[in-house]
Amino acid sequence: MRKIINRYILLEITVPFFIILFVLTFVLLMGRIFQITELIMNKGISAWSILNLIAHLMPNFLLFTLPIALLIAILIAMGRFSADNEITALKTSGVSLLQIYYPVAVASLVTFLITVVIGYYLVPHSNFATKKLLFELAQQNATIGIKEKTFNTNFRGLLFYADKIPTSGEYMEGVLVADRRLTGEPSTILAKKAYIVADPVTMIVKLRLADGSIHTVSPDLKSYRKIDFKIYDIHLDLSYALAAISEEAKSSTEMTMTELLEKIRTPGLDAPVRRELSIEAHKKFSIPFSCIFFGLLAVPMGIRSHRAVKSRGFALGMIIVSAYYLLRIGGEALVETGYLLPSLGVWAPNIFFTVLGILLLIIAHREWPLTRILRFPRLPVKINQR
Repeated sequence: MRKIINRYILLEITVPFFIILFVLTFVLLMGRIFQITELIMNKGISAWSILNLIAHLMPNFLLFTLPIALLIAILIAMGRFSADNEITALKTSGVSLLQIYYPVAVASLVTFLITVVIGYYLVPHSNFATKKLLFELAQQNATIGIKEKTFNTNFRGLLFYADKIPTSGEYMEGVLVADRRLTGEPSTILAKKAYIVADPVTMIVKLRLADGSIHTVSPDLKSYRKIDFKIYDIHLDLSYALAAISEEAKSSTEMTMTELLEKIRTPGLDAPVRRELSIEAHKKFSIPFSCIFFGLLAVPMGIRSHRAVKSRGFALGMIIVSAYYLLRIGGEALVETGYLLPSLGVWAPNIFFTVLGILLLIIAHREWPLTRILRFPRLPVKINQR
């Protein structure tokens, strides 16, 4: 009978879990839909490349949506059990709340392990693979958005104009570039030809100008300077934020745990950089651990009788998640400024919610009324009689 009950509870958690996971992941993806649409419409990126890019982004989305979906699914399941008096029937049959929590603990542990694998292995590799993919797309499609006899602003800080582009698209003729990256000294560049050049070693996309001149006027309009050149390279800052990245220049979110630990042990490393790396190392386990205490919190909070089971469970779940992430962001901010140790700042919200979840589970298991928990001892009052 106990196995039947466990399977029943797991089934009630699993169905809303996958629905909520899909909805939350889709909502996060919708935040990028405008950028993806621009890549398709304006950049000429193929649908297959876009699907590949979305696949690389999925581990980052799942790292956050898996714990949230688990929390809300448990709240909804426990709320439905309570609303249908199934919790009461189970307790009457001799099934304790801790036994009801057993399948919830199994679901929390499985989700925790999956999230650990995603955060530990998949996220750093997918982050770096995403930048590599963006570089390859830029290398193949940088000239697609450039049209002849049209001013182009795809490159940050540059206004680009090409008088003629051959059908092959290998180069551009009659090029004009307004360089506004140096605000104090903007310049205009004229060139007979221009090429898009991608360096696979440094992963930088360049605009290579040939046979031209640079014209610069001082801010007070009193001096003019002209420089002729045969070859002149301009590093392009594309709209989808390509940077000069390499294996040696990974950011903290692109490093594996081994790389993070090796970097942290580097002698003479700046304290802010060391703190940033330490935060990222702790987050590889602290974020997945949220699955554990979300399960602890969801059971006692979900077994309250109410009517709107799904809406209340979703709202309560979002409140808990918001409180957790606000505390986590605050803790990380204190670590970054040097006021807290990384281990304390990152793990303090987890410890707080774990202790709170255990206390609420014990209170619900022993069926202590809230008034008993909050009751203050009465102080003796002495009345003076005359």
